Order: sequence, then structure tokens, then C-alpha cells
Amino acid sequence: MLERNTDRLIVGTALAFAASTLWPIVKNTLKPLTETGVQGASFLTDRIQYAVQIARDEMEDIVAEAQFERMRKRLDQEISAESSSAGETGGTLHAEPDH
Repeated sequence: MLERNTDRLIVGTALAFAASTLWPIVKNTLKPLTETGVQGASFLTDRIQYAVQIARDEMEDIVAEAQFERMRKRLDQEISAESSSAGETGGTLHAEPDH
């Protein structure tokens, strides 16, 4: 049992020493990778925001065109209804007051 604890102590000490020696190397290696990753994420976020804005603009255009078409059809129906009722009343669109 004492031998087992001694082995653990030696392994733990070796790992602590290795970690303290390797940490500056790992840190200097990972720092540029982290900065590149942050820049890449920022670029990706900007591209996604741009794509969402384009999609939003396209949807707004589609909705505006649909509203315009609906309004145009309604006006055409009203004009045709007034024209047909004018034909029935003798060709005038508006009733003339009696003098």
C-alpha cells in the first residue's frame, strides 16, 4: 500500500512538473489559434446577420407586392361595379341633383 501511494506521489509530481513546463508552450501555441477562431466567429456572425437582413428585406418586398396586388384588384372591382351600375342608370356614375 505504501508502494502504491509512493507511485501516485511520483506520478503526480511528474505531471505537475510537466504541466508547469509545458503550460507556456501550450499557451503560446493556443493564443494565436484562439484569436483566429474569434476572428472567424466574428466574420461568420457578420455574414449571418447580412443574410438574415437580405432575407428580411426580400420578405418585406413580397408582402408589399401582395398588398399592392390585393388593393389593385379591389379597386378594379369597385371601378367595374361603378361602371356597370352607371350603365344601368343611364350612363352617369353619379346621380345628378334635380333642379
